[in-house]
Amino acid sequence: MSIISLSPRPSFETHPKLAKQSLSLENLLTAISRKDIPEAQASKINEIIAGINNFSGPDPELLKAMKAGQAAILKLLEKELKIVPQNHYQTLWMALGMSAIGLPLGVAFGAAIGNMAFLAIGIPIGMSIGIALGNGMDVKAKNEGRQLEWKAI
Repeated sequence: MSIISLSPRPSFETHPKLAKQSLSLENLLTAISRKDIPEAQASKINEIIAGINNFSGPDPELLKAMKAGQAAILKLLEKELKIVPQNHYQTLWMALGMSAIGLPLGVAFGAAIGNMAFLAIGIPIGMSIGIALGNGMDVKAKNEGRQLEWKAI
């Protein structure tokens, strides 16, 4: 089963945010169509795109629907097929590294030195650890063929 495409609308040419989002969503659909995905997931993606194509609300609501549809497609691919976009794990682990590794490390530095102003020292350390872990996971996903050739615009 092939993935249906996004229907062009006249508002895509006049509304720059809609044009950017439609281009991003169309690029995502193109990247998905290059992958061999099962029928069940392809039909779910087609349902999401059909809902966006049949949307008849105003442009700001269409923009929200397109963003929500893109997020739903990415979540579906990640949860059911373990397919992720480029730099997905790097972005995820950067935030986790800052909060889960960097802040406790900063608190430990601050408590050891006796000055809690050193709390912020742990954040860049945690960020770099998180980026390194996430980058390793992204490389592993690419080597296993689980990475989409797509980046969010």
